Amino acid sequence: MKKCFSLFLSTIFIFQILITANAKTVTKENEEVTPVFNSVATAKQKNENLPVEIKAKSAVLMEVSTGEILLGYNKDEKLYPASVTKIMTMLLTMEAIKDGRISLTDVVVCSENAAKKGGSQIWLEVGEEMTVNELLKATAIGSANDAATLLGEYIAGDEKAFVDLMNKRAKELKMNNTHFDNATGLDDTSETHLTTAYDIAIMSAELMKHDLIQDYTTVWMDSLRNGETELVNTNKLVRFYNGTTGIKTGTTAKAGCCVSASAMRDNLHLVAVVMGSANSNERFETAKTLLNWGFSNYEKKTLEIDGSAFKDVSVIGGESNKVTPYVKENTEVLIKKGDFEKLEQTVNLTENVEAPVIENQKIGSVRFTLAGETVAEYPLLAENEVKRLTFYKSFLRMMHFLSCGETNI
Repeated sequence: MKKCFSLFLSTIFIFQILITANAKTVTKENEEVTPVFNSVATAKQKNENLPVEIKAKSAVLMEVSTGEILLGYNKDEKLYPASVTKIMTMLLTMEAIKDGRISLTDVVVCSENAAKKGGSQIWLEVGEEMTVNELLKATAIGSANDAATLLGEYIAGDEKAFVDLMNKRAKELKMNNTHFDNATGLDDTSETHLTTAYDIAIMSAELMKHDLIQDYTTVWMDSLRNGETELVNTNKLVRFYNGTTGIKTGTTAKAGCCVSASAMRDNLHLVAVVMGSANSNERFETAKTLLNWGFSNYEKKTLEIDGSAFKDVSVIGGESNKVTPYVKENTEVLIKKGDFEKLEQTVNLTENVEAPVIENQKIGSVRFTLAGETVAEYPLLAENEVKRLTFYKSFLRMMHFLSCGETNI
């Protein structure tokens, strides 16, 4: 009996240890994180109108080039973004490079402030030197807080000044529900470092305008310090999801598991933002579900304009009595699959125009509609210039008409 009782107590003790060990999850992005979303209800359970299951507090699917929202769930709810914050840090870095204020080869000396950042890091030491290129690698691939902080300090002079730039840029982008307290997303001492899935999608789309960033956000593994420091991308979709272009994950106890995941297929570029998932698998599965739904249901196509519907526009008082309309630029449009053939073209042209007419002057428009809703509209422009008819040329024209019976000279 004593042996059985001892065995029973040992079993209970081991079981308790396993439960305690399971109560914490260690991530590559931060130190120990206690999950706080143990009972996250799926969006499909809450809203039957959604076509997909969303295992998160909020989510958004956006088309990158147009900024059009294809699907949203609690998209304007303010939440902690964790390391997804670094999208703004990378955006300001890309803009500084584009403007020539910094370059990839610039050497940056590590400050004490950057070196003491916790969470995920590359363990920068005070006085250590790294190039902007290396710091970008560490930020985009390894989600290093020390590297992100150092980039911000190099761009703005110090961390506070850089955070001011972050918030200023957020306002410019109309990220109306966003406030940043730092360049990293660390939120253990913050109650105001908040944003929304929609706002994250906005800055993600803006970042994707810089082709250079994909040299970092699409890399699965790399290294620093001559191979001594290994970097593995925190975004698993880079390795496992076809067409992935980025962008960034984030995990803290307050934020849960978050990701802004972008991918391109057949010239359709989408970004799926997922905030507040219970675990890493759920954030990636939700992001993949959103992206798959988007690629299955939408496409980008160049509209086929029927030029035979265009008629010359009469010119009053001009050296020529007509001008020919044309479309200067015919861009691609985002449309649901199967709707392309249903589009209707309507041409609206000015009946006549008074001279002078300048080249590319708007003289009408061509509109494409679907079930009465405008899908795209392009201006019809004057193909050529028509000068005003002077008294002298008018006199010559009249004399020619009297002698030859012709109306044009």
